[in-house]
Amino acid sequence: MFLWRLPQAACLVSVCVSLTLGYEDDIEVNYGDSYYNEITEGEPLEPTAIPTQAPCKVTEMTKWDKLFSMLENSQMRENMLLQYSDDIIKVELGSLRGEMLRFVAQYGGACGVAVETAGRRMSMQMEARLKESLEHLRQDRSIAAGKSAGNSGNSHQETLLQQLLNAARTQASRLVKLENICLSNPGPITPPEAKGEDLQQDVVPAEMLVALVTELAKTRAVLELAFKSAQQRHMPAGCETALLFPMRSPRIFSSVTPDLPLSLSSFTVCLWAKPVSISNRTVLFSYGTKRNPYEIQLLLSGTSALFTVGGEAHLVEGRGVVRGGIWTHICGAWSSEQGIASLWADGHRVAFTPGVAEGHVLPDGGSLQLGQEKNDGGVSGGSGGSGSQMPGFDGGFDAKLAFAGKMTGVNMWDSVLTEEEISQLALQDGEGCEQRGNVVGWGLTEIVPHGGAQFIN
Repeated sequence: MFLWRLPQAACLVSVCVSLTLGYEDDIEVNYGDSYYNEITEGEPLEPTAIPTQAPCKVTEMTKWDKLFSMLENSQMRENMLLQYSDDIIKVELGSLRGEMLRFVAQYGGACGVAVETAGRRMSMQMEARLKESLEHLRQDRSIAAGKSAGNSGNSHQETLLQQLLNAARTQASRLVKLENICLSNPGPITPPEAKGEDLQQDVVPAEMLVALVTELAKTRAVLELAFKSAQQRHMPAGCETALLFPMRSPRIFSSVTPDLPLSLSSFTVCLWAKPVSISNRTVLFSYGTKRNPYEIQLLLSGTSALFTVGGEAHLVEGRGVVRGGIWTHICGAWSSEQGIASLWADGHRVAFTPGVAEGHVLPDGGSLQLGQEKNDGGVSGGSGGSGSQMPGFDGGFDAKLAFAGKMTGVNMWDSVLTEEEISQLALQDGEGCEQRGNVVGWGLTEIVPHGGAQFIN
């Protein structure tokens, strides 16, 4: 900076010298007496005029002044940029620090566990190598047993190795304790030495928590048993009445008079069943004619549910879906267009078979009953509702096929219901009984109990 101002200073000195030399001869000095400043008595004072200052004149800037101004402006801009970059760096560093703190808080436990696991493995490897070295040393000592000097040196080395081995075992035990603490508490890791007596105090709350979790598990099991018991005592899906089949008997069944003719090319039949006991073949829902007594059958066999359309050859089976003494929602759906038959249990499709009675149309004029497979020829609830005998049903009912238990929510539609509709019907705490079929509607269609069957609330 001094070098830049040196030429300017030299120029100013030269200008001053030249001006002094130029005006030296023109100045006249009058050494005479000056009386115009004297103040005489008795004479009035003349007002003195106040000199007016001339307006400031802006001198024209030289190239050096312009250069200095540019340098000052550039220096100011440089300071501003430095300050701005400093502020940016401070903000970014603060943000980075916050991110690192959050990362440590979130993943510190996992990273600590990984580090401690790696340290434990290293300590185990070191311990194994020390054992190996100690074993080799003992072998060498047994070989050179006659040399006393060698024995004293080996004894000293053996002592050192034993100390190292003990230190390694101590380190391994500490690492195991630290790893257990990290696994039980994924927060910030504190060495056991820094905690001191706090470790013993933490054991008691941990044991209390384990005991509390055990008690809660027992309470949950008791509540689940109570809930299952309440479900067994109450009817599902908002149903208020049910059909009771007290025992297996060839005379206990219920006849149904459909609201529409059963000349159908597709249908869905659903019901709730709570069997007391299940034999190899237990009939829930059956429709048959004089020509074919097995047009529709919804059966139980052990823990399986069976669904047939058009005869025994067209069978759909769902295994492990029924249990005795528990309400189970069962649906069978069929369409003759593609011959697709599906079986549903508790809102889930458990079996699906194509090519079942494809192109078949159910004939009208048959007999529909619950809890049995055939009409005995004396009682009929045909689709026409005439109650006439069915001469093709000879042999009567079979007690081995009879249903024993409770049944409710029996409905039948002349179409295939969707998955969502069937799932809503199967809700235990839903309103499935309010969704009634147009062919058979629970509470609307005539259902006549026979033998010992009866309606219960």
